[in-house]
Amino acid sequence: MTLSGLFLPMITPFDHADAVDFGSLAKLADQVLSDGATGLVALGTTAEPSALTAAERREVLNTLSAVCRDRGAPMIVGANTPEELRQLADRPEAVAALILVPPFVRPGERGVVAYFERMAELSPVPLVIYHIPYRTGQPLSATVLRELAAIPNVAGFKYSAGGIDATTVEFLADPGVAVLGGDDQFISPMLALGAHGGILASAHLATRSFADLVADWRPDLGHRLARLSAALFAEPNPTVIKAVLHASGRLQTPGVRLPLVPASPSALAAARAAEAAVAAA
Repeated sequence: MTLSGLFLPMITPFDHADAVDFGSLAKLADQVLSDGATGLVALGTTAEPSALTAAERREVLNTLSAVCRDRGAPMIVGANTPEELRQLADRPEAVAALILVPPFVRPGERGVVAYFERMAELSPVPLVIYHIPYRTGQPLSATVLRELAAIPNVAGFKYSAGGIDATTVEFLADPGVAVLGGDDQFISPMLALGAHGGILASAHLATRSFADLVADWRPDLGHRLARLSAALFAEPNPTVIKAVLHASGRLQTPGVRLPLVPASPSALAAARAAEAAVAAA
């Protein structure tokens, strides 16, 4: 597969009884595709997958698969175990699996390479490696990132280094490696350095503007969207995004599940002001 464009890591909406609101999920997914998203990400961290039951995760995947099938859009699926990978074999909409660099244990660079070699062998779909060292605790050099990119059945990366450092610049200098930026506030400089697109939770809002930025990078638009992303990530993701979507009538509730708690009124107000500024520009 060619890994490029704007992918939406979909939230999981909840209704007033704290059940998954599959109707709102389908409607939201269809809307962001209409507004310019290339494809969807199912069961990424933005979806609160650890707070969902196995049955809920299955139905979320079914719901987003149906939307992507109807729209002819690609879907990337969060899958971090061999069992989760095997479930993608009979889903033609699932073009890739998003797999996190092993967190917490810090296996070292050799361990990370061996892990992805094994997962790539097992997977029925190409892998997108999710590199987010400030959460996993496992840094990777540009040399090892390129080694990972060369593994058969690896499509590319969701790259979330927490900023632009020397490793990022060195890694993005290789045009042959497909990289989607995953730190929303830094997507503009990532694109300027050569990223192929983004997996951006912020693009639940101002989807068309994010799609335009990915298609045709412009610093002025990048600055405005960076301010929106900063407001949306002022409190733990996806609490502020859900609050804004609810306030604009796109969700029944702004609900999240523990350990997350709902966004504060001040965070909601700041995010709505940032969204209005993007719309007015």
